Amino acid sequence: MKGLLQLVGISLLVAVLLLISTRFIDPPPEAGKGNVLYVYNWGEYMDPDLIRKFEKESGIRVIYETFDSNESMLAKIKNGGTHYDIAVPSEYAIQKMKTEGLLVPVDHRQLPNLKNIDPDFLDKDFDPGNEYSIPYFWGTVGILFNPETTKGIDFSSWNSLWDRRLKNNVLVVDGAREGMGLSLNSMGRSLNEKDSAILAKAEQKLKDMGPNVRGVVGDEINTMMVQKEADVAVVWSGMGADIMTENEDLDFVVPKEGSNLWFDNIVIPKTAQNVEGAHQFINFLLDAENGRQNTEWVGYATPNKASYALLDKEMREDERFYPSPAVRQKLEVYEDLGPEKIAEYNERFLRFKMSLE
Repeated sequence: MKGLLQLVGISLLVAVLLLISTRFIDPPPEAGKGNVLYVYNWGEYMDPDLIRKFEKESGIRVIYETFDSNESMLAKIKNGGTHYDIAVPSEYAIQKMKTEGLLVPVDHRQLPNLKNIDPDFLDKDFDPGNEYSIPYFWGTVGILFNPETTKGIDFSSWNSLWDRRLKNNVLVVDGAREGMGLSLNSMGRSLNEKDSAILAKAEQKLKDMGPNVRGVVGDEINTMMVQKEADVAVVWSGMGADIMTENEDLDFVVPKEGSNLWFDNIVIPKTAQNVEGAHQFINFLLDAENGRQNTEWVGYATPNKASYALLDKEMREDERFYPSPAVRQKLEVYEDLGPEKIAEYNERFLRFKMSLE
C-alpha cells in the first residue's frame, strides 16, 4: 500500500510539473495575426540583425524559414498548407508563379522606398511594371578559383573546367539550370535551350567533366573552399564574394562565352495572411541604410541605388560582382521553359550527378 501511495504521489507531482511547464511555453504564432510575419527565403540571404530591428520597430514577430532551390519553394507553396507572407524567388520562378496564380499583386502605394530602386532593375520581362515582385538582389554565375594552385589554366573560358589538371578539384553548385547551363555556355548555346538533341550533348559533356568534379554541393561549397578542400568552384557571384572574404587567395570570373544574369525579387504568395505586414517588411528592406547593411552581410549585388551609394568604394567598383554593361550584354536571364522541359533539365542533371558515384 505504501508503494502504491508513493506511486500515486509521484504521478500527481509529474502531472503538476507538466501543467506548470506547459503554461510557460509560448504557443506557436497563428498565421493571419497582424503581429506575425512568415518569411520564406534562401539560406544565408538576409542579415539576422535586420530581422530583429524590424521586429523591434514594427512590433511584428518574424518567423523565418529557408529553401535551397526555386523548385522546392514552388512545390511547397503550390501544394498548399503553408502561410508564407513573403518569399524570394528568381525571375523564371516568378513567371511560373504568376501563370499559376500563386501571387498577390504588390501595392506600390505602400512602398514609398521603392523610389530607391535603380530603374534598370524595374519593369523586366518576367514581371512588367513590377506588378507582383520587388527587386531584392541580382548577380551572375561564374568560376571561383585559386590562381596560385591552378597556374597555367585560363578560367576566362568555361572550357577550362575540362582541363585534366583539375582532376577531383572542381566543385559545382547543385542546380540543374546552373549545371546544364555551364555546359551549354561552353558549347556556345543558350541557357534556355529547348532542343533535346542539344541538351543530350550538354549532358554528355558534363559527364565528360566528371573526373574533375570533386562534388556537386550546395551551401557546403563555402566551407570547402574556405578550408581549401578544392581549388575551383562554379558558384553564384555573391556566394563567391562571401567566400573570398574568408579566403583571400581566391578570385572570381564570369567566362567570356557568357553566363546567367539572375534576379531575385520579393513576392507576396497567395498563402499570405498578413499582406499589410508584408508591405511593411518590403518597404523596410528598401530603406537605403537597411539595404546597405543587408548588402554588406549577404554579399550579392544590390539593385537599390540609394544603398549602393552608401557602399564602400572598393565594393562598388569591383566589376567581378558589379559587371560592366559590356559584360552584362553577354549574360542571359533564365526563362520559364515549362514543366516538361524543366523536368528534362532536372533529369539530365540528375543523371550527371549519378554518374559521379
